[in-house]
Parts: sequence; C-alpha cells; structure tokens
Amino acid sequence: MKPVISVVMPVYGEADRINRTIDNFKSSVSQMLWAIEIIVVDGDPDTRTLKAINDPDVIKTASPAGRGVQMNHGARIATADLLLFLHADTVLPANAFNAIVHACRDKGIAAGAFDLTIGASHPGFRIIEKAASLRSRITRIPFGDQAVFFKAQCFWKLGGYKPIALMEDVDIMRRLKKKGYKIRFISDPVVTSARRWKKEGMVYTTIRNWVLQLFFYMGASPEKLKAYYQ
Repeated sequence: MKPVISVVMPVYGEADRINRTIDNFKSSVSQMLWAIEIIVVDGDPDTRTLKAINDPDVIKTASPAGRGVQMNHGARIATADLLLFLHADTVLPANAFNAIVHACRDKGIAAGAFDLTIGASHPGFRIIEKAASLRSRITRIPFGDQAVFFKAQCFWKLGGYKPIALMEDVDIMRRLKKKGYKIRFISDPVVTSARRWKKEGMVYTTIRNWVLQLFFYMGASPEKLKAYYQ
C-alpha cells in the first residue's frame, strides 16, 4: 500500500528519545485505513540515533549534518504525496494525520502547520506558546517545531529547503508566500520540548530567538546567526 504521508525526521543525538517519538505518531495511525512511512535522517557520522531505533518498519538513512540538508535527503526518499517534517522532540496531537489529510484535500492549500504548546508547566511558557501561534498565523510563517507539512509537488516546486545553517524553515515559508501558495494552520497543537529554554533560560532564549529572526529578515547570513544560536 502506498503511504499517504511520509514523515521525515532530521535527527542528531536523539538516541534517548527517538523510540518514544516513533511510538507516539505510530499510535496516531493505528486505527486508520491508510499508511504512513517514517524516514529518520541522521546527521551524526556515527549514526547513533539510527542504531537506537527499535522499529523495523522505519526507513533509516544518513546524510551530511544540517537540518535543511537532512530534510531534503529524506524528502527525496519519500514516496507519499504529502510530506510531514517532524522534529524528534515534538509530539503530535492524536488526530494529527487525519487533520493533515483533511487540510490537504483543499486544492488551494499547499502546506500547513500546527499551533504550538511547550512541554513545561511554568506559566511563562503559556505566554510564549500563545505568542508563537499568533505570530505564525499573522505572518503565515510557522517554524519547524510546529510540524510543518507540504504537498510534495509544491515542496519540490519551491526547490525544497535551502542548505543553510539556520532559518531554513523561515526561508522556505517566505518563498511559499512569494509564490502565492496558501497555508493551513491546525488548531490542535503539537507539544515541543522545553529543553532548550530550560537549559539556556526562558527569557534569554526567547529574546535571543526574536533577535535572530529580526537579523535574518534584515539579511544577516544564516552562518553567522548559527554561531549565536549555539
């Protein structure tokens, strides 16, 4: 059976969580009458994440590191007409795949994404996630941790992701807007990990991300911005 959705997951150093992520979205399709395929693309030369995967049905492949490079690599392997790009630390809502298929039945829709929640209890995260979802709906530019999906034909018409060091998700959505393609947002949110905010500080991480986005819009090199992001 040809898969309806190809899930492309770029990873690097995610051996400790990869099986939980796979189990989560496989449970979302257990009662469905159509298939998905899962493609995990490891940028680690030692492929430690791939070696940790227990599910024999997962397509495991390696590529040079870089999220855009890895996602393009996975998309080239994909056989479905719909592509979902999923971060290893993002959990899909229970109805995610039905929602994607339903959204893409609209011929005018080329891509989409989910609203965002952050997997931590601090009330400050509620402000951040609401601001992120509102920003993406106003600008029509979601970020990669919102589980972005594309009709495969549209994705390749855009040329896929650029192999840049940072902001590959913003870049492709800006190109999508310029082409006049429409995007659909799904209100049932994904849950993304709060690990970076917890590690670097909630206020610092949020402000740093806003500043990097601003400099990117002003034309700063993604390679230079990557140094500040890390």
